[in-house]
Amino acid sequence: MLGVRRRPDERGAAAVEFALVAPLLFLILFGIISYGYMLSYRQSLSQGAAEAARAAAVLPASSTSAQKVAAAVTSLNNSLQSYGVSCSISGAATSGSLLRGTTTVGSCAVGVYDCSSVSSATPSQTTAVPDCISVNVNHLYAANPLIPSFPGVGAVLPPKLGYTAVAGVS
Repeated sequence: MLGVRRRPDERGAAAVEFALVAPLLFLILFGIISYGYMLSYRQSLSQGAAEAARAAAVLPASSTSAQKVAAAVTSLNNSLQSYGVSCSISGAATSGSLLRGTTTVGSCAVGVYDCSSVSSATPSQTTAVPDCISVNVNHLYAANPLIPSFPGVGAVLPPKLGYTAVAGVS
């Protein structure tokens, strides 16, 4: 039987080659997983903010600002619940904390505005009939990633994920 004969000095070469290449392969694998999960979460943040603004904007005109804020927060929390993240705005407040469990990972705010006052990127709150809703969500992602970071992977992840959505009913 003909076989390949190795020289004695080549034994263990495959193990050494694997040991040299494995860290790079694991870095690429965990980088793809971490970045993909972050992209999925980023999409949920943007979609959640848009849905929250829409949910509050379509309430009847007789709804109070507090009811619109509550509707927006409920909708946002429904969008983010699969990631274990929630917006906590209580009472008459219009801003609060973005929480993962009991840990604050960012901020969230819901503003109720008169659409005629929205002439710039930063709407001013007025006492007129509220008919525009602004939802702002910010997650400090570098400091609070959703999945543990493999060494070296955190360098490619964004430091902050933030979205603002504005919806109004004409």
